[in-house]
Amino acid sequence: MTLPLKKTALAAMLSVAMSVPAFADPIRTINLVTRPQAAQPAEFQFTQLIAQEWRKLGLDVNVEVMPWEQMIQAIWFSRDEWDTTAWQMVGRPERSDPDEIVYNLFHSTTAEKGFNFIGYNNPDYDALVEKQRVALDPDERREIVRAAQTLLAEDQPNMMLAHPKSTYAVNTSVWNADSVVDQSGIGIRNTWSYIQMEPVGDVKDIVLNSSDNVTAINPLYISGGTDSWITELVWDRLMRIGPDGLPQPWAAESYEWVDDTTITVTLRDDMMWHDGKPVTPEDVKFSFEAAGSGEAPMYSPFVNGIADIAIDGMNITFNLSQPSAPFLTASLSKINIIPKHIWESVIEEQKTLETNAESFQEEVPIGSGPYRFSSWTLNEEVVLAANGDHWAAPEAERWILRIVPNVEAALGMLRSGEINFLSDFPGDPTVVVSAAEEDPNLTAVSTVDIGFRYVAFNHRRPPFDDAAFRKALSASVDRRLIVGAAFRGFAVPSNSVVSPALGFWHNESTVEGMTAGVDLAKEMLAEAGYEVVDGQLNYPEGVSETLGE
Repeated sequence: MTLPLKKTALAAMLSVAMSVPAFADPIRTINLVTRPQAAQPAEFQFTQLIAQEWRKLGLDVNVEVMPWEQMIQAIWFSRDEWDTTAWQMVGRPERSDPDEIVYNLFHSTTAEKGFNFIGYNNPDYDALVEKQRVALDPDERREIVRAAQTLLAEDQPNMMLAHPKSTYAVNTSVWNADSVVDQSGIGIRNTWSYIQMEPVGDVKDIVLNSSDNVTAINPLYISGGTDSWITELVWDRLMRIGPDGLPQPWAAESYEWVDDTTITVTLRDDMMWHDGKPVTPEDVKFSFEAAGSGEAPMYSPFVNGIADIAIDGMNITFNLSQPSAPFLTASLSKINIIPKHIWESVIEEQKTLETNAESFQEEVPIGSGPYRFSSWTLNEEVVLAANGDHWAAPEAERWILRIVPNVEAALGMLRSGEINFLSDFPGDPTVVVSAAEEDPNLTAVSTVDIGFRYVAFNHRRPPFDDAAFRKALSASVDRRLIVGAAFRGFAVPSNSVVSPALGFWHNESTVEGMTAGVDLAKEMLAEAGYEVVDGQLNYPEGVSETLGE
């Protein structure tokens, strides 16, 4: 009689043990990085809202505030050491062609040092964006670009949030309102405005603001939105994106496609460097070679399809390794023309160092553009002087950028006349609109931006390497809440890196099919094997936490 009793007791013990689920490790505290509230109130607010929703899923979320300079070091240059961060892609004119965003932001070859800082790797996606590059028929290419957006929406490598309505203001008692240019997908803060704005009185300096510091003034380093305002003015490019969003000749007098892989550009013969030396076809050839030398990794994707460059007088012929649909925009409108007599020795020296040309800073930057460098006072201002010898010489005498981290202070400076062009206002746009309605000397303009705001996931660090986890986190937050609360309605909800401002390329179905909510996200996590234990989200069974807290 004792043997059956022992068997019964053992069975009962096993039954109890098997009824206790074998949970995996709890997910560590997640750090979500943002810039300070005073500098970027919309960003700071949407990170708080997102953290609030993620905590409802059982995650412990720490919002970490960093100034922009520290954020670049912590995120861009330390790619293995962060979890998730608020980020933005600014609306550069050359992004009017979707290639720079759909290829460079996500192609696996740009993960180590380029734009794909999140470390996304999807061979199916790589194949799609490679295919759109060589599709010369616009309608065929459009369908490929739309398919790429669909794949990203399904995979959620980032958590897309919104395309802001960029709202800027200009003092029309200083500048002729009719001479201010509203560029497609960019707004009135653009190079065309800075060249064409006509003074109506004695004040002839464009005085504008930025909430972010200038990081670098370097034609081989894409170092941030504010920095790009300067590089676009100091250095010329063969083509420039026009107010209509299309590429047009700039330093190139003309261009001609010889065949699908050969284009000949004729350089203007009246160009001079700011140090008085002539700009030559050899400078142009060197500029494209420097961008592809390995010493400028952020620019290399824009030139890696060039097989050879030949010079014949003022004609420069680019021979491509394969057809390139976005070449006029993504390459000829992107690469800054730099002086060989300055940069050749720099490039050679950098080859012997651990750094590259992105870390080099000229004491006096030399370009050939419509403005020349005058001075740079760290954390305070950058001053450019009009280049009267340029074929598109500005109407203004100087371009003065003031660093004003506090958005309320920037608006106060506009009202008082300390600045006459509000070129950066990350605060509540309704305040700018109201200020313009109250002051007849101010005009505010809002434009849906090519750029976008998002939360980046670091795919190098679990659990963000799991698409199911990313998709659930993304689904937990209603984009309409973000647009209404953080952007005060001055944005459009986004689930695609291609802005609705680019109507031909934008895949509207990515937004139309969005559903969101914490309950939905919880269901998605449960289906993927994640489980909440004692209020804390755990990895699926068999998955261990490897990074600690």
